[in-house]
Amino acid sequence: MLALDLVSTIRASRTGLTDSLADVAGMTEWGRAHADPLGLDATAFVATEALRNEVVELRQAVRALFARAVSPGPPSGADAHRLPGFAESLDLVNATAMAVPLAPRLDWPSDGLPVRTTVPAEPVSESARIRAALAVSAIELLTGPHREQLRTCLAPRCVLYFVKEHARQEWCSVACGNRARAARHYRQHKAH
Repeated sequence: MLALDLVSTIRASRTGLTDSLADVAGMTEWGRAHADPLGLDATAFVATEALRNEVVELRQAVRALFARAVSPGPPSGADAHRLPGFAESLDLVNATAMAVPLAPRLDWPSDGLPVRTTVPAEPVSESARIRAALAVSAIELLTGPHREQLRTCLAPRCVLYFVKEHARQEWCSVACGNRARAARHYRQHKAH
């Protein structure tokens, strides 16, 4: 899922948070790795600083919507304190999605569930098309059946969101599950 890949550009490492989109080279590499769903030529695509900034702004808005979607569970600890507000994030995702010929729109009333509608849009630049593909992916995830399975990984130091694929899944990956079990084992044996 493209939206999950976008929000996963912020990762935790032993030294702290890592941002794959921290510079133009990282944005170019990420865009090339996701060329098909973004409608790019993987060999020719080169990001600009303006595109990188706009994608990072969109990523933060999508992360804010994901934080609301996993509520009352905890949001990702990576940047929960730095996320834009919900209404601002919703507006940005919807406006960005409008760059596709027929755009889905995310409506999320304060007292209800998110609803996807389709509205007409005009063709625009490659930058707007890339960002629209990302926004549409977020809208599809948040209005589709996977929203109910969207979770925050609770493993130590992990900051990722994931879609729970089976009933017993608690972490985003086997590595996070191993890390969580090792931390639990350490805490239990340290207490004795």
